[in-house]
Amino acid sequence: MNQIMTERQKEELALGLKGRDFIALIDYTPEELRYLIQQAIDLKRKLKTGEVYQPLKGKTLGMIFEKNSTRTRVSFEVGMYQLGGHALFLSGHDLQIGRGETISDTAQTLSRYLNGIMIRTYAHKTVIELARAATIPVINGLTDKMHPCQALADYQTIYEKKGKLEGIKLAYIGDGNNMAHSLMMGGSKLGVHVAVASPEGYDPDPEIVEMAREQAELTGGKITLHRDPKEAAADADVIYTDVWASMGFEQEQQEREKAFRDFQVNDDVVRYAKRDYLFMHCLPAHRGEEVAESVIDGPNSVIFDQAENRLHAQKAIMAAIMS
Repeated sequence: MNQIMTERQKEELALGLKGRDFIALIDYTPEELRYLIQQAIDLKRKLKTGEVYQPLKGKTLGMIFEKNSTRTRVSFEVGMYQLGGHALFLSGHDLQIGRGETISDTAQTLSRYLNGIMIRTYAHKTVIELARAATIPVINGLTDKMHPCQALADYQTIYEKKGKLEGIKLAYIGDGNNMAHSLMMGGSKLGVHVAVASPEGYDPDPEIVEMAREQAELTGGKITLHRDPKEAAADADVIYTDVWASMGFEQEQQEREKAFRDFQVNDDVVRYAKRDYLFMHCLPAHRGEEVAESVIDGPNSVIFDQAENRLHAQKAIMAAIMS
């Protein structure tokens, strides 16, 4: 993030992003991710100063929701409005896909009406199939495997607070889920040390770990896996956690409470981190479960800065690939 881009480099990056899908952070180069983060920061500044910027005037984003949402729906809908466009909410009940129409037919039909599709769903293959058949950009709003928009906003937040990304240590404590995957993918591209601590049986996908490690070797980043949360938290700049039972896994709540009982982010864990550590959580949070109130509501917590940055990061994505 410390590299200064020339105007020509920015123009070349902007041109290369047009029409792209946004499925996983691993699909983007370090330069492209840095560009999107800088664009997000710039769009945030424009909004705060009242500067009107509407590159998507007259364009429409279709938003398919098979999972409930607070931050994703509101941030994408408001973001499209601020960029001059329109967002159309489509639940699984609103589309024929809920009655058996193929993903391919849905993608090709929507491509004739819309300028972009955002989907928040369960199976990651649904997004892949949608993107493969669509002729317009597809944005992954969340799957069981990835949460790239959240991770991009998170790295924007870290950069704003710490002034750098290279050399930062981010300790993720909890389920090796979509959030852990996207943080590893983004961190591996941006020179971040991502240390993941999970109980046995809840590790991140080995293929994603290997993919992230290969990328980290090229950027000076690092991916480490741990069983001890305190070991992962040692000397960390950022402590990150997520709910123990993500959406779709609620039936495993009691089983997961037992498995994760030693993985709560509390005062005993965060004291191993740097004194000026940031506490992060993608929300919604369950106070008293994955995180103690004293941590999530304490002075090191930046959870609402993260939530706000979903708006700015997603505006940067939409402006880049849909304009």
